[in-house]
Amino acid sequence: MRVSVFILAFLTSIASYLLLSAWIDRRTRATALRRLAGRQSEASSSHRAAGPALMKLVDEVGGRLATRLLNRLRLKQSVERMLETGGLKWGAAGLTHRSVGAFLAAFTLATILMHNQQPILAVVAGAGGAWLPVTYARRKAAARVRKFEEQFPDCLEFISRSMRAGHAFSVSLEMVYREFSEPLAGEFRRTFEEQNLGQPLDIVLKKLSQRIPSMDVQFFVSAVLLQKRTGGNLAELLDKLAHIIRERFKLRARIRAISAQGLMSGRILASIPLAVGALMFLVNPQYARFFVDDPMGHTMVAGALTLLGIGYLIIRKIVTIEV
Repeated sequence: MRVSVFILAFLTSIASYLLLSAWIDRRTRATALRRLAGRQSEASSSHRAAGPALMKLVDEVGGRLATRLLNRLRLKQSVERMLETGGLKWGAAGLTHRSVGAFLAAFTLATILMHNQQPILAVVAGAGGAWLPVTYARRKAAARVRKFEEQFPDCLEFISRSMRAGHAFSVSLEMVYREFSEPLAGEFRRTFEEQNLGQPLDIVLKKLSQRIPSMDVQFFVSAVLLQKRTGGNLAELLDKLAHIIRERFKLRARIRAISAQGLMSGRILASIPLAVGALMFLVNPQYARFFVDDPMGHTMVAGALTLLGIGYLIIRKIVTIEV
């Protein structure tokens, strides 16, 4: 009976979502037709002047409910910036759709496996599934930033040598994306194309620092903008900046080597309770069944896992030193 009720509620929610999406889609198409026909009111035209109409229309069509939800929560810009840093073409609405799909898949799988006996655990499993696309996007962005930082000192020295050879700064940017590989080549190609299309240099470089949230890129942008305002030898400044970045890499590697023992100790301490629990189930299953069958055992396991996670996070925070 519970399984049938769950299936009915699941199908009802999916049908409601599809109907609401179809209704918003029809209204969006009607709005687009009115815009194309030029029959929009003056109030709408003044509101439309706040941004490009085609870009707004693309955002509305590409995930209307998700886009409006993220706008209400004021998360759309941060999500898009994270996806842009990771080089993912999902869009904010696409990430929301993937999270919702992963939640429904994990929730359904957990409900079927537990025969709808533990709805709270099914919700927890669904929340974990919904967090997987976000975790993937964050790791993708962090890995892309690290790879960019590894190529960045060589890039700065290349720009310095190019400027000493007589090339302009914009020409040096064009040469960078031809000589280097991704992700540095793609970011500098976009920077050069934006400047080539008429955007000011300061805005283009600030966009680069937003797409690549790295301290090294911020130093580079500040150095270029300061040299543009006050003058000076930009080639020499870039050489010194590349040297400083390489020294930071050496210091960061030394700190990681020193703190590796503490991080490994934290992982071992966090894995010991899990290993002891598994051994208890293997050696004396009757004694360990208390944590599975009894509600008090569920509470004890949840509390133990919570404290274990908090302790591991504290140890990881202690041994993580930013340079």
